[in-house]
Amino acid sequence: METVVLTIHLILALLLIGVVLLQRNEGGALLSGGGNMQARGQATGLTKLTWIFATAFICTSIVLAVMAARNSGGGSVVDTTPEAAAPAETAPAPADADSLLPPAPADEALTPPPAGEPAPAEAPAPAPADTEAN
Repeated sequence: METVVLTIHLILALLLIGVVLLQRNEGGALLSGGGNMQARGQATGLTKLTWIFATAFICTSIVLAVMAARNSGGGSVVDTTPEAAAPAETAPAPADADSLLPPAPADEALTPPPAGEPAPAEAPAPAPADTEAN
């Protein structure tokens, strides 16, 4: 049903554009009640057709807005949680999500050294790069 109304709406838009472009420029608008009107006070056939197309265009606009409001879930995008939006088969997050380094291999995992051995020395952290522009 929505597709039918949308198709009619688009056809009305094209017809309305065509009818407006076919009219002569007389200096008066559709709603001008006086002052600018020429000696003939009656609307031409194109003006009447413009009113009909414009009224039908507004009616189909309202119908499409009502249909869109009914089809919406009534909820907000803000109300949806990331857990509900994410699929269940995603890979688990790493244990240390703040670290930019790749995870350590399994044999170098954080296990205490045997009782007689000294603890392995950690590599010094690289110095931060100088980001000042001279």
